[in-house]
Amino acid sequence: MVSQMSDNFDYIIVGAGSAGCVLANRLSANGKNTVCLLEAGPPDWNPFIHIPAGFIRTLTNPNVNWLFKSEPSWGTAGRVIDIPRGKTLGGSSSINGMVFNRGQNLDFDVWAQKGNKGWSYSDLLPYFKRYENRIGEYDEKYRGNLGELPITDLEYRDPLCEAFIKGAVEEGIPINKDYNGETQEGVSYVQRTTQGRFRVSAARAFLNPVKSRHNLNIITNAFVTKIIIENKSATGLHFSKGGRKGKEFVLKANKEVILSAGVIKSPHILHLSGIGPAKHLKDLGIEVVHDLKGVGMNLRDHFAPRMTARAKNIETINERARGLKLLKEIGKYFLGKQSIVNLSPTLVYCFWHSDETVRNHDLQMTFTPASYKEGVQSTLDSEPGFTVAAWQQRPESLGWVKIKSDDPFIAPEIQPNYLDAEEDKRVVVAGLKLSRRLMHSKALSKYFDYEVYPGLEYQSDDELLQIARERGTTTYHQMGTCRMGPKSDPTAVVDNNLKVYGIQNLRVIDASIMPTMLSANLHSGATLIGEKGSALVLGEEPLEKANLNY
Repeated sequence: MVSQMSDNFDYIIVGAGSAGCVLANRLSANGKNTVCLLEAGPPDWNPFIHIPAGFIRTLTNPNVNWLFKSEPSWGTAGRVIDIPRGKTLGGSSSINGMVFNRGQNLDFDVWAQKGNKGWSYSDLLPYFKRYENRIGEYDEKYRGNLGELPITDLEYRDPLCEAFIKGAVEEGIPINKDYNGETQEGVSYVQRTTQGRFRVSAARAFLNPVKSRHNLNIITNAFVTKIIIENKSATGLHFSKGGRKGKEFVLKANKEVILSAGVIKSPHILHLSGIGPAKHLKDLGIEVVHDLKGVGMNLRDHFAPRMTARAKNIETINERARGLKLLKEIGKYFLGKQSIVNLSPTLVYCFWHSDETVRNHDLQMTFTPASYKEGVQSTLDSEPGFTVAAWQQRPESLGWVKIKSDDPFIAPEIQPNYLDAEEDKRVVVAGLKLSRRLMHSKALSKYFDYEVYPGLEYQSDDELLQIARERGTTTYHQMGTCRMGPKSDPTAVVDNNLKVYGIQNLRVIDASIMPTMLSANLHSGATLIGEKGSALVLGEEPLEKANLNY
C-alpha cells in the first residue's frame, strides 16, 4: 500500500467492495495504469470480519458498517428496517453471510433481453469462471478453478440440517449438489467464500495479493463528497480523509472515475455531484449538471419473513453459543475442528416454486439450526430452536434512494417499498406455507417441539401476509439504483458498457447497475460485474461465449 498520496491517477475507483476490489486488481495489472482505490471505511483489521461467525458482531458495528435504515412503509407495518452495508476494505463482502450463489440462467438472459448486449448468461459464464476457484466437486463446463476467489462446500453437518433436507425430499424437492452448476433448483448445503477457518472477502481475494503494486494506491477512511464534472466530463473528485472533520483532498483522473460505492452510496454520490432528477436536486439547492431521472430509482431487495420452532431431543447452536460451551466451541475452532464459530448464518439452501405453474422457481428458503429473538439475526434465543426463512427470488416491488440534503455526510432517504407489488405478496405467502410444511415434515418430527413464530393460530393468506409485514426483514440484497439499460429506457443510468448517460469518463460498476434482481445473494453477481466491468474499461475483447443448451 503506497503511503505517499499523489493527486493524479489514470483511474479513480470509489469503493473497495465486491466489484471495486476486482477493478483495482485488474486495472493495475498493467503497470502503465495508475490506479487509486478509495474506501470510506477503515482497513479490514477487525478480527470479527475474518472469523465466519463474527458476522453477528459486524452487523451492528458502526466502524465497519454504514448502518443505514429504511423509511417506514405499509409493507413493513410502519417499521424501520436496518440496512447494513459494509464500510471497510472488502465492503459488504467483509460483513455478509459468505454464501456464494450465482442465480439462475434466466436472470442474466432477462438482462440481455432488455437491451443490454453482452450480458446474457452465455456471455457472462466465462467471467464467473475467470474469478472463481472452486474447491470440491464441480462440472468444469459451469465452474472455474483458476481464479482468486475460493468457493468451498460447508463441511459442518448437523442432525437438524440433515432432517430438514430429508423433509424437503419428502415434499418432492430434489437434492442438488451444485446449485451454481447446470441448474439451481433443489436443496443442499451452502457453498461459501471461505477457506479453512476464515472468510475470504473481496479484499482478501483480490486486493491483498496485489496491494504492493507500485501503481496502485489504496486510501482508506476516504469519504467521497463530490465528483468533479467539467464540460460534461468527469475529471476527478473531492474526498475527506477521516469524514466530516477530516482533511479535504482533490484527486484528478486522467482517464476515468469509476463509482463502485454500492447500491446506496453510488446514487448518493451522483446526486451530490448534480447528476440525477433535476427538480429534486434543485429543491435541495444542488446545481444540476445532468438531468438523469433514474439515479436512485429501481431499488429492489429480497424481503424475508422467518418462521421459528422450538427444538427438542437435540442441542442447537443457541445453547452452544453461551458460557462454557461457547469457550469449548472457540477452542475447537482454533484447533481446526468442526465448530459453530466457523459457521455462516445459513447452512442449507432450498430453491423451489410458489406453485406448479411456475416454470422457473421463484422461492428461496434457508435453514439454520438456531433461532433468533424477534426473528432478527443479531441475538440468539436462549432455548433450543431452528429457523426457516423464505423470500421471492425476483421481487417486483420498486423503491428508491433519494438525497435528503446537500450535506454529503447526511445519509439519503432509503425506501425499499417492500411488498408493494401484488405478486410479491402472493409469493411471500406461498413461501410461508411451504416453510411451515417443511418445519412440520416427518423427517423433522423427532426434533420439532412446537412452532414459536408465527404460531399455528395464523393460517389464512391474509394472516400470513400480515405476519410477513410485521416480522419480515431485509436479506441484505439491495440492488438496481443505477440501472443498466438502453438509451430508450427512461430509468436507465448506465449503458451496457456501464458508462453514465450524458457524462463522459464516468462509470458505475457495482450491484446498483443490475436491471432486475438476481435469484441469489449478490456478492457473486457484484464480483462478476467487477470482472466484466474491468474488461470493458480496458477495452478487452469479450471472452468467448459459453456454448450452452437450455
